[in-house]
Amino acid sequence: MRRLVPLALVGLCACQVFDPMMWQQKYKPYRGTTFFPDGVSMLAPPPGTVPSSGAIEPALATGIGPDGKLLPVAPVALSRDLVELGRRKFDQTCAICHGLTGDGDSMVAKNMALRPPPSIHLKRSFPDGYFYQVVTNGFGVMPSYAAELSVEERWAVVAYVRALQLSQNARIDQLPAEQRSKVQEEPR
Repeated sequence: MRRLVPLALVGLCACQVFDPMMWQQKYKPYRGTTFFPDGVSMLAPPPGTVPSSGAIEPALATGIGPDGKLLPVAPVALSRDLVELGRRKFDQTCAICHGLTGDGDSMVAKNMALRPPPSIHLKRSFPDGYFYQVVTNGFGVMPSYAAELSVEERWAVVAYVRALQLSQNARIDQLPAEQRSKVQEEPR
């Protein structure tokens, strides 16, 4: 048994000593070289290189257009999937304070000592970029949710907020006939 332990140690060490990758010719980062004209071993990416994650259009990432104003309409394609994603994210991150319908009525809001969260329905005239900015940067006592929500998820929340605003402020004559009859038949 005593002979096996030293042999095992020599075997493990031999892998390090005789590793051909360790001794191959290569350029190490931040070391100089005579191979490239600028004498640097780390080459800068060519001009116009886009990160593998893809470039994000500034208006999409900030909610602000090239004119410096808040975007009036979200720069993403509106779809049922986007609104559904927005509903899930709103329910997870926003509804705890703003309430499930966005009216600012929740248990957390009732127990807030400072300023309770406002109803999102009072801000229907605000541009979509405003809501995106609030979710991204926070507002008042509301923190930023940029770390929790991706750019796409933030725009999805904006789309769902708009759907909530429509649903909570719709007139009965705006409903399709089949839906209108269902609503009129429901007891209050």
